[in-house]
Amino acid sequence: MAYKMIQVGTGGFGGWWCRNFLPPNVADGLIEVVAVVDTNPEAFVNAKEGLGLRDDQCYTDIKKAFDENKADFCTVVVPPAFHESVVDIALAHDMNILSEKPIADTLEGSVRIAKKVKSAGKKMGVTMSHRFDQDKSTMRNELRSGRHGALDYLICRFTHDCRKYGSWGVFRHEIPDSLMVEGAVHHLDIMADFAGAKCDTIYAQTWNPSWGEFKGDSQGLVMMHFENSTRGFYEGAKTNAVCLNGWTHEYFRAECELSTLILSHRKIERFAYKANKEWGEEDVAEQIPLLEQPKWGNAWLIEKFVRWLDGGEPMETNVEDNLQSIALIFAAIESSRTGLPVKVQELLAKARANV
Repeated sequence: MAYKMIQVGTGGFGGWWCRNFLPPNVADGLIEVVAVVDTNPEAFVNAKEGLGLRDDQCYTDIKKAFDENKADFCTVVVPPAFHESVVDIALAHDMNILSEKPIADTLEGSVRIAKKVKSAGKKMGVTMSHRFDQDKSTMRNELRSGRHGALDYLICRFTHDCRKYGSWGVFRHEIPDSLMVEGAVHHLDIMADFAGAKCDTIYAQTWNPSWGEFKGDSQGLVMMHFENSTRGFYEGAKTNAVCLNGWTHEYFRAECELSTLILSHRKIERFAYKANKEWGEEDVAEQIPLLEQPKWGNAWLIEKFVRWLDGGEPMETNVEDNLQSIALIFAAIESSRTGLPVKVQELLAKARANV
């Protein structure tokens, strides 16, 4: 039997949910969208065309939508500052929750949400979609395979030209720490996943150049040290002159004992270590084929969430475990503001104690 759900947010990225991520799971009989909510009635076109919803299933009043429609869970696809208010309404209506990243716009808010969900005995997942994209999943599979030996360090590059106001969505140009909260939240999460360990220490510098039309920092350099001694370095930029490695085309390099693995523009190459390599001998890349399956990213995560509701294992990005991802971001923000390295687990423990 399909789980009944309410989609909160149908404009902007919510349109992608309505047109691309939800329909495959509707077709598979996993979910039934009974209502959608958005403050802008013009955004309902995405739900009507993508999901075939009627006018009476589209609401501008979230409380009315939840009062009038019995559902098993809701999805939250609105700006991070509004996540907690949607979670509160969902829990008041005895619903589980699947939310876009980040959990909230503050670390304390994120911890508070996780605590509320646990106290209510409900399930909440976070769609860290980029970690579960096809190329990143293949890279993770390679690193876990053992054929490349021990992992030493990781490099990630995400560079883009979104310097003009509104080119990265208006709200991202208005919020503080836009790169960290809306960009690095994915990339640092992926690096921690590749490392296979929690982050111990993080040091970051973030800023906004004079030509970046952002109210918060849009550029950043981050160093990470993980609990298994893997190191990581992240270059993130939203105000560069050109886009070298933008969304879904990021550059990752994993330096391993027996291989160098390079993921860039959705292609993975392996350069194998040769103990007896001749001087000047050219390194030859081996192309790593990408894994194949019907769903990736958010569409796959929706299915994972449903399998969890069915009684399966918790999805990897359940809200409690995903606190590690949000802690990375706010540790990086604090490091940039203080100029000092930050102990990530200590910062998270302090937030838990304060909530």
